[in-house]
Amino acid sequence: MTQAGVDVAVVVVTYNSSDVLPGLVETLPVGLDGVTWQLVVVDNASSDDSPGLAARLAPDCTVVETGRNAGYAAGLNAGVLAAPPHRAVLVLNPDVRLEQGCVATLLAALDRPGVGIAVPRLGDGDGALHLSLRREPTVLRAWGDALLGARRAGRWSALGELVTDPAAYADGRTVDWGEGSTQLVSAACWQACGPWDESFFLYSEETEFGLRARDRGFATWFEPTARATHLQGESMTSPRLWALLATNRVRLHWRRHGPFAGLAFWAGVTLREASRAALGKATSRAALSALLSPRQWRTRPAP
Repeated sequence: MTQAGVDVAVVVVTYNSSDVLPGLVETLPVGLDGVTWQLVVVDNASSDDSPGLAARLAPDCTVVETGRNAGYAAGLNAGVLAAPPHRAVLVLNPDVRLEQGCVATLLAALDRPGVGIAVPRLGDGDGALHLSLRREPTVLRAWGDALLGARRAGRWSALGELVTDPAAYADGRTVDWGEGSTQLVSAACWQACGPWDESFFLYSEETEFGLRARDRGFATWFEPTARATHLQGESMTSPRLWALLATNRVRLHWRRHGPFAGLAFWAGVTLREASRAALGKATSRAALSALLSPRQWRTRPAP
């Protein structure tokens, strides 16, 4: 690692991440084998000494402290600004674990014509396939999710946003977008598209960037021979975070497609959360409350 130009700037945004950060840092040398790299850790006002831990774990890393809970996109943008010159930016959640040669394989994928973002095949903490690929959000897919459930709707490309067929994860191909925990973005793509949208605070920022990149001629490539593990955080169990995830999905669709499609999309997402809330899911009750307050999904979310 060096502060001169590198192949890859590795940007990790932390927020009370001390439990998972050591495992990530331990896998960086093997995951980045064969490429030059510099680690940049951006901390969003953690209370658990995450920035100090990062400095102890990786003395050569650059630590940026935002001084506030600025959100994921804002942290990522700050990290890129602090990074040395690079060919690509590796966006990593602190709960990711890279496997041997993952990043070199992704970097090679960026050499494909028209590719600006490369994503690996992800496993979960038990080694099973993590369903990380997505189709572009549409009104029909929002309603398919509401009526059939994400996994069942995902069997049909027109009805589901989540790519659920394991066979779809066997071969390399372009995809609409991939989850944001592990992405390699070329410098050319970043320069053409600009920084990630900080107005989302958390969730849907990777969707927005992937679709924006596609709009500007940069495809997302799924590379199954590049492997990593995503342990995942608390978004599936935290009512506040699930509400933010649901409302940001609506905000993004409204922004990209206007009020009529936005309202139809909102109705589908709201039906989904209402049906789950009726079954007693605390996360869906929180999401439903937020979705029924237009101020929650028409304005920038609060930290």
